[in-house]
Amino acid sequence: MALLDFLKNKKEADKAKELKAEKVSEKKSDDVKAEKKSEKKAVKSIRKSGSFSYTLIKEPHISEKGTLLSENNKYIFKVQDNSNKSEIKKAIEGVYGVNVLCVNTIRIPHKKRRVGRTQGFKKAYSKAIVTIKQGQKIEIL
Repeated sequence: MALLDFLKNKKEADKAKELKAEKVSEKKSDDVKAEKKSEKKAVKSIRKSGSFSYTLIKEPHISEKGTLLSENNKYIFKVQDNSNKSEIKKAIEGVYGVNVLCVNTIRIPHKKRRVGRTQGFKKAYSKAIVTIKQGQKIEIL
């Protein structure tokens, strides 16, 4: 049966490739898990050490109301859900180099949305209204 040996070798080669692919995917998933754990540890260590964190502030929330508030030295930022006011204050002061006087937080709930027959929700998020010292400014755009 020397004629059909090439099929046998081909199946063995395919099995070997699958095993290698599985090992690589396992390594990648382990690496991703390890990276997530290290990020969480880094955020916790940053919070404990008292320095500011870039991961706490997601993005500035630009809206009509936000532009009106910026005239009164108040700026709106989307922040992580689990952050508190003192952490937000340290992060804003560290990232933008301004003196924060007051931080107000707001939790925006998820909202129902519908497109045709499909129903879903817009994501919930948290935002912070930060009041800075008179005469200072944050360049958002």
